[in-house]
Amino acid sequence: MSLDATHVGSLPRSQDVVDFLFARERGEDYDVAAFDTCMDAAVLDIVGRQKDAGVDIVSDGETSKISYATYVKDRYTGFAGDSPRNAPADLKLYPTFLERLARGGGTPTYSRPQCVGPVASKSHDELNKDIARLKAAMSHHGIGRAFVNAASPGVVSLFLQNAYYQTRERYLQALAEALRDEYRIIIEAGLDLQVDCPDLALSRHMLFHHLSDAEFLEIAARHIEALEYALAGLPRERIRLHICWGNYEGPHVCDIDMAKVFPLLMRAPARYLLFEAANPRHGHEWAVFQERAGEIPDDKVLVPGVVDTTTNFVEHPDLVAQRLGRFTRIVGRDRVIAGSDCGFGTFAGFGAVDPEIAWAKLATLKEGARRVA
Repeated sequence: MSLDATHVGSLPRSQDVVDFLFARERGEDYDVAAFDTCMDAAVLDIVGRQKDAGVDIVSDGETSKISYATYVKDRYTGFAGDSPRNAPADLKLYPTFLERLARGGGTPTYSRPQCVGPVASKSHDELNKDIARLKAAMSHHGIGRAFVNAASPGVVSLFLQNAYYQTRERYLQALAEALRDEYRIIIEAGLDLQVDCPDLALSRHMLFHHLSDAEFLEIAARHIEALEYALAGLPRERIRLHICWGNYEGPHVCDIDMAKVFPLLMRAPARYLLFEAANPRHGHEWAVFQERAGEIPDDKVLVPGVVDTTTNFVEHPDLVAQRLGRFTRIVGRDRVIAGSDCGFGTFAGFGAVDPEIAWAKLATLKEGARRVA
């Protein structure tokens, strides 16, 4: 029997969708009814394309969001102005490459306000619209299982930095308090919840590059604690958690090793763990799971990224099967799902992978999952 296939969440958006999102991002007037009609049609199409590619556990592609983390500014109070921009430490080591990326439009820039007041939900109208259009698309295409992405307290604190709360810890707690209703609403709608937590790895070389690894891990542990609070009482078997080191082409020589964040990942309050395992910087770290198999809780399901989301190579399905086989031999076939390293549309209107190639990668992902011995 074939392994199930899923992905991290974001998918390429149509130009009509991107135009609407940027009109809202720039504070321009736009027709709200036309916006909703556009999003409805886009999600219907994107769920159908996932089905055609063989994806078993689908998403709405994060279609209505400008990005996976900064969408919070549109749905919660307390954000204004602009946050300091921190380029990843590895790109600072190679300034000519960073300059080339910026010149070629490879470093997307979006509104990233600071927290300047109490964080609270404006309403859950946009979330409820996302849920309704995803469920409508599922019904239309005969899809039985889907997930919705939501930002973690830690990743919001990474991109929308604190200029209001007395300490980072208080800011994290306020975010956890505000986001917990978003998490609950998703699960109560009958959908799986994916909490996106790049802060557990990416923030090491973006915001905390001046600290030691040990000092960073103490901060990451507090991020986990905030997440545990926000998810308290929700069924772990319906929760996915994604960790990554940044969905961009670059040297990644400053990435913290999986071996160091492994204990935190294993204590994450989620059953499904999504992580990078395909790209050249982290493809070898399947060995960490092999060497520390005894530390993987029995209730965890591994969702390794077995296709890269920063390159236009389409992986051969046999390579996908080989990568998956490494993990099935560690925890068994029933505890592995085929996944992607990250999203294919992390930021609206921006993606290293051509949209049609992204769909080809999802198709080869499923074909590889079928070939696992």
